[in-house]
Amino acid sequence: MMKEKTYQKEAAFLSPYAKKSAETLGRARPETPCTMRTEFQRDRDRIIYSKAFLRLKNKTQVFFAPDGDHYMSRLTHTLDVSQIARSLARCLSLNEDLAEAIALGHDLGHTPFGHVGERVLNSLCPTGFRHAEQSLRVVDCLEKDGAGLNLTYEVRDGILHHSKSGVPSTLEGVAVSLADRIAYINHDIEDAIRAGVLKAEELPERAVKAFGRSRSARINTAILDIVGESEGKPYVRMSEERRQALDELRSFMFEHVYEHANKLIQESAERMLESLYTYFLKRPEELPPLYLETARSDAPRAVCDYLSSMTDKYAIGVFRNLFVPREGGV
Repeated sequence: MMKEKTYQKEAAFLSPYAKKSAETLGRARPETPCTMRTEFQRDRDRIIYSKAFLRLKNKTQVFFAPDGDHYMSRLTHTLDVSQIARSLARCLSLNEDLAEAIALGHDLGHTPFGHVGERVLNSLCPTGFRHAEQSLRVVDCLEKDGAGLNLTYEVRDGILHHSKSGVPSTLEGVAVSLADRIAYINHDIEDAIRAGVLKAEELPERAVKAFGRSRSARINTAILDIVGESEGKPYVRMSEERRQALDELRSFMFEHVYEHANKLIQESAERMLESLYTYFLKRPEELPPLYLETARSDAPRAVCDYLSSMTDKYAIGVFRNLFVPREGGV
């Protein structure tokens, strides 16, 4: 079989700490193997062709409805994470296919309106709402009209633990977690400068010295630092000096960029999502068919499933249809 060549290459060239494709713990529901692709490659393809992945292009990263075509969306962020994760995996002789699949799926459950939407749903849902858990729910329960994508254990684990909920069980998952932080901090800096919210000279001097001033320099330095710290080791991590500098840069961005950007959409996003949540919680029978079964036993979760699946534009459209009087109406 063609994939046997991939197995042989992995056995010969990957690190002893990499997750080999032939060693996957498999899927919850057994399937007939593909003769050409490994299971991680199949997972990557399933994610790319999922509806949730397509919707990412119309979900806010930081700046909502910006005036310009070059701001990051949730989709372009995902592609950025995938590229950095693959670079790390390649340099560390880890499994690129596994890293890529995790990266492409890590934000499938993210809400409209970025982290403002996540905070709103977390405050409304009795059991809370976290996008990493919702991303896993998307691939397990919601995609393919409720059948789920039936992904491998390793990809599901990496998706669930890419944020702050636990530690991934594979080094490829850890690489994605680091790539996510590197990606969003760096492209959010560029978006903030483009939006006039931030000036390049305002960046913390320690971070500039540690990583460089340009986006490409910062990303390249971060990757080289992780590789230098982790190559041949049973872990993937950044050096302590650069980790502290990245934490300082992240704190700076929260104080000077994220809070400002969030304020621009917070009031309207909160009003829309709170109104939609209350409306469908009282009328779960009006939810789309995909969410009705969940609604019978857990209406808040079903409503969160629906609202988190929305793109920014779709959420605005549903809100207008339900709450904004139409011209000529009484």
